[in-house]
Order: sequence, then C-alpha cells, then structure tokens
Amino acid sequence: MRETKTTNPELIQLIRLLKKESREKQAGIWLDVADHLSKTRSQRISVNLSRINRNTKRSDVVVVPGKLLGSGSINHAVTVASFGASEKAKAKLVAAKAKYLSIPELLKKNPTGAKVKIIR
Repeated sequence: MRETKTTNPELIQLIRLLKKESREKQAGIWLDVADHLSKTRSQRISVNLSRINRNTKRSDVVVVPGKLLGSGSINHAVTVASFGASEKAKAKLVAAKAKYLSIPELLKKNPTGAKVKIIR
C-alpha cells in the first residue's frame, strides 16, 4: 500500500523544525510531537477544551499535536500550543485568561520542552 504524505508546506516545515530542535537540544518531546503531526489528517489529533480542563492544573503548559476545538469550557489559566485552533476555542481561552501559542512560538519560548504536557 502506498504511503500518503502531507502536502501542506507549513506543516512540513514545522515537522522539520521540531525534529531539528529535538536532535540539537536532546528534547524527546518535540520528536514525539513531530511524529504525531506527520500522521495523515484523519489520524491527526483534535482535542476539545473540556479535555484540557480535566487533565491540567493552573499554569500548566500544554501542547496539542493537531487541532484545538472549542467544545466544553475551561476554568483555569493554562498555556496551550497547537498546530491549529478554532476561533471559538481561542475566544474561550481568552475569557479564561489562558494563553494560546502556536507550536513554533512555544518552541522558541521553551526549547528543551521542560514541564510541557502533550494532550492527545
């Protein structure tokens, strides 16, 4: 069976960046995120805010290797990074005084990936 590859240039560039940073900083978390992002679109992760609310505490840093969706609510401030997010999810994060970052922004802020949780 033929292996399908992504044609999204932004995603390809992000996966290469994550793998490079993982090698240079010996941070395995970025390689794990790159592996999840390199899956096909139907296998890629989409996470609702309710899951983040259940699995995090105040001031946690979370990365979602996929899309962040706005179903549910969040009642504490966290920092969330994902490849994409719905407008509803971003609005709910702002209302909860949480931060939304793209994955490259989080990578610049925390290159070693210390204290970053992956929500799948």
